[in-house]
Amino acid sequence: MNPHLHSGYFTQSLESIDPQVFQSLSAEEQRQQEGIELIASENLVSRATLEALGTAIVNKTVEGYPGARYYGGAQNADRLETLAISRAKQLFECGYANVQPHSGSQANLAVFLAFLKPGDTVLSMDLSSGGHLSHGSPAYLTGKWFNIVHYGVSKEDGRIQMDQIRDLADAHQPKLIICGGSAYPRTIDFEGFRKIADDCGAKLLADMAHFAGLVAGGVHPSPIPHAHVVTATTYKNLRGVRGGLILSKETDSERKLNSAVFPGVQGSVILNAVAAKAVCLGEALKPEFRLFAAQVLANARALAKTLVENRIDVVTGGTDTPLILVDLRNLRLTGQQASDALEASGLICNKNSVPGETQPPQITSGLRFGVSAGTTRGFQEQEFTMIGELISEVLKALSKGKKMKMISSPINGKVQELTREFPIYENES
Repeated sequence: MNPHLHSGYFTQSLESIDPQVFQSLSAEEQRQQEGIELIASENLVSRATLEALGTAIVNKTVEGYPGARYYGGAQNADRLETLAISRAKQLFECGYANVQPHSGSQANLAVFLAFLKPGDTVLSMDLSSGGHLSHGSPAYLTGKWFNIVHYGVSKEDGRIQMDQIRDLADAHQPKLIICGGSAYPRTIDFEGFRKIADDCGAKLLADMAHFAGLVAGGVHPSPIPHAHVVTATTYKNLRGVRGGLILSKETDSERKLNSAVFPGVQGSVILNAVAAKAVCLGEALKPEFRLFAAQVLANARALAKTLVENRIDVVTGGTDTPLILVDLRNLRLTGQQASDALEASGLICNKNSVPGETQPPQITSGLRFGVSAGTTRGFQEQEFTMIGELISEVLKALSKGKKMKMISSPINGKVQELTREFPIYENES
């Protein structure tokens, strides 16, 4: 064997072979340690999940499903995927689960492919009211290939109006109705949605990406008994790797949904992600996960309450989920201005559209906060009350025209004091 051809390939560390990448990854770990993650779509995975992602299973390519692969050598892949499927079914009490989708968007796209033809009508929540790009935004391919009719929320209280849903369904006779989204903070009437879907002959898709962990933990109503099909992500408050799930109470659409995922919208399975999904689903089946889910909800309500008490405009006045949506228009701020100031202070969130949005997506009139990552870190109501006070202090100071540096420096100091009390990924030496 030529020693120069293989020298160090199987033995050299990332730090020694590519210090630039190593330094960037190390810097990211430090950023996560020193800041407070308040982005609703983020969480902190377990050490076990990190280990599952970095194993030799990443070398293996498979297509198809367990027992019916297109490549040989799939025994261990089959075992892993079957385990992940079994855990998903047990956790969500359903008859069908597909763990292959690379993301929640891919899962949603597969549902479109399974049940619709191009040009069919879909009824979904508009983006500014809390919907998701994959539900038919003009910028996403579902919005280009299907006839999308959007519903919104009440101007008075920011909540879904079931009468509006029924009227739109009666008028447009959609083939698919979608409930759930990326920035709607309240419990959805899944039973009511199903009744409307049945009356017009539509399939009902429930997207529970932002509250799947609460459903798994038994502190939020499950859409699975009511929807024809449910999609979810395995990160956010499920605390796992980035990826998607498709679930259904029944198995009558199994073949259609499976073929829509592969070969419909994606190719080979990302097996290290499937292994990591199996880990997070196994973690969610443990009794302590119910305690985590309950704490997520308690923390979200504590943060929302603190913001409201500080006269920050919280959309719907509170939350039933891990996310809080804030309207900044009464403070005369944009989402971009506010998120930049908060990030400089060590409080990481994202700008977000709000009901009645007039600003472009790059600017927005609102902010979205999530508590999942902080809860995983160990924060409870006391810490999130403090975080709410810090957020309010930054927003009020910015609204009064204070310079960002003058605002962020003292807040950042308080943030780092808190994060030092709750370290992540410590070495166990």
